[in-house]
Amino acid sequence: MEEVLSEGKNFRLLEDSELPDIIEFIGQFLPHSIKFHQTLKTYLNDRVWDFHFYVTKTWPDQPVILHFPGMTSTPNGKIYESFSVFCPCDQLEYLELLREEDVLIDWTQPIYLNFTHANIMNKIEEFYSDIGTIEKQYGDIYAISELTKEDDSINVVFAEDAEMLQLTPEHAQTIHDLYPANHMECVEIFEKLIKKLPCYGVFSASGELAAWMVQSYYGAMFSMQTRPEYRRKGYGLILAKYLTKVVTERGYLPFVVIRPENDASKALYSKLGFKKHFETVRAILRPHERANDEQGGGTNSQ
Repeated sequence: MEEVLSEGKNFRLLEDSELPDIIEFIGQFLPHSIKFHQTLKTYLNDRVWDFHFYVTKTWPDQPVILHFPGMTSTPNGKIYESFSVFCPCDQLEYLELLREEDVLIDWTQPIYLNFTHANIMNKIEEFYSDIGTIEKQYGDIYAISELTKEDDSINVVFAEDAEMLQLTPEHAQTIHDLYPANHMECVEIFEKLIKKLPCYGVFSASGELAAWMVQSYYGAMFSMQTRPEYRRKGYGLILAKYLTKVVTERGYLPFVVIRPENDASKALYSKLGFKKHFETVRAILRPHERANDEQGGGTNSQ
């Protein structure tokens, strides 16, 4: 089992007892800190996955925070092979500490960054361009601050005697198989999400899983999908509306990551009162000498 390091050159491992203060501190930077803020909150409340959070040794004077692993499935399944990072957008000069980090981050190897604020990624790209190339996938962060009265006017009547139920772990494999980024998330994470967080499915009259949506380990509402034969029945809107309500009642800030070209999802969430706040990037950083390595995440969990 891979050893968890207590510190790196510029960062130190946080104790769980420190996390509430960290959550409060980065809460000052919402909505830009929403993904990292909600990841911390989900970890502290629900412990869905084993993450390791690090802050600068000068925190909060240099407010850069990391967590490893950044995603649950990478080619070698190593803790320090992927990470997520947050830094206030007006203090991005402190990301230089990432470039200098030579213990926690091995820049000579491929690195996998989960969805990261685009401004942070741009800053990383400034120094990484001399090291290697960055393969990027963009997303827009849409978030809601409070439920609106308009939500109540949405028709929630199911077609054809369908019903909505909390998912069970037996549904994890089906959801994982159809999840677009399943090479970056292992099936075990879906099993744990279903056990610990709100995860709902719409089932047809015959009992078949027609559509589903889950709350993720980073607090977002994600993996909403509808099987092709059950589309245009309003299941996605019903699931999104219901999960938004449940997530809010549990003390989380509902948000989603939407691909820029996904106009249908933008329209759906806008109808529920979500607004775009910033652009985010999921990336693979590949050193020049490793340019021919396998692309994407892997199938192993740490």
